[in-house]
Amino acid sequence: MPQTLTPLSSPLLDQVTDSPGGWTGLAATGEWAAEVRRLAAERNAVILAHNYEIPEIQDIADYTGDSLGLSRIAAETDAEVIVFCGVHFMAESAKILSPEKTVLIPDERAGCSLADSLTAEQLREWKAEHPDALVVSYVNTTADVKALTDVCCTSSNAVDVVASLPADREVLFGPDQFLGAHVRRETSRENMRIWAGECHVHAGISGPELARRAEANPDADLYIHPECGCANSALYLAGEGIVAPERVHMLSTGQMLDAAGSTGSGSVLVATEVGMLHQLRKAAPEIDFQPVNDRASCAYMKMITPAALLRALALGTDEVDVPADTADAARASLERMIAIGNPGSGE
Repeated sequence: MPQTLTPLSSPLLDQVTDSPGGWTGLAATGEWAAEVRRLAAERNAVILAHNYEIPEIQDIADYTGDSLGLSRIAAETDAEVIVFCGVHFMAESAKILSPEKTVLIPDERAGCSLADSLTAEQLREWKAEHPDALVVSYVNTTADVKALTDVCCTSSNAVDVVASLPADREVLFGPDQFLGAHVRRETSRENMRIWAGECHVHAGISGPELARRAEANPDADLYIHPECGCANSALYLAGEGIVAPERVHMLSTGQMLDAAGSTGSGSVLVATEVGMLHQLRKAAPEIDFQPVNDRASCAYMKMITPAALLRALALGTDEVDVPADTADAARASLERMIAIGNPGSGE
């Protein structure tokens, strides 16, 4: 699409260089932070950062949180430009909810393995095989998939969304197989088909790894994201009495932050992308938060570097657009979710 923003000059821009892993050349210094804030003010831009971003990006942002919650916040601001520090589908969601605003992503190459695991073409074929089914899609999907969806869901409200649908209607749930399994388990819904997609980072947090970490930390609570490959194992450990059931918490990232404020003290093992630890430790510094898997880092999220953010603000790139017809259909699937109640904040 044609660029709609005029480039701005910046004394730091000459230091920005491209590399296979993303834009580099700038550290998150005080000079960088001041320049980012100056450029954002000149653009009348709001900076959003997902919980999985690096700490420096989270700390410079105006708002940090889950993708849907951030998009809804941005829609209510007076900002003319939204800079979404996250992956591509998140910037699309911001554009869907704020069609009149310009949306930038600091690096358009920042994709998502989960969103990529179900394409619009695949969903059309799946729907054709089950023409009477209702489609429920996790918000971690592309705009094209949302446009083909009856109702979206977040990880915090997926159970409520599916439970609200007529019991005699078949449900196609995608793309995350682990979240789908959680929903099927909680709703006991038999007429529910689940797409075999996954987030490669969450899928890599395994049951055996969780069991070892729980055994080594017998007093720790467990915060488990339902996208994780270890979700079933957490329930098994509780069912077998290996871990006290009250210590196992299946939570979205937003719910993790809420829970952190009421946990008190002690230690918590966290099963999600490691970027989440920064916000948890800020929210409850008296708690020892440790990752179940310290290698659970999303390379796509980490493409949003200090250099990428400054470049996006200075040059007005990379702009994200969603065709009006696609955006309208996708917005309808989000609005149906909100109408059900308990919209949650995002992942």
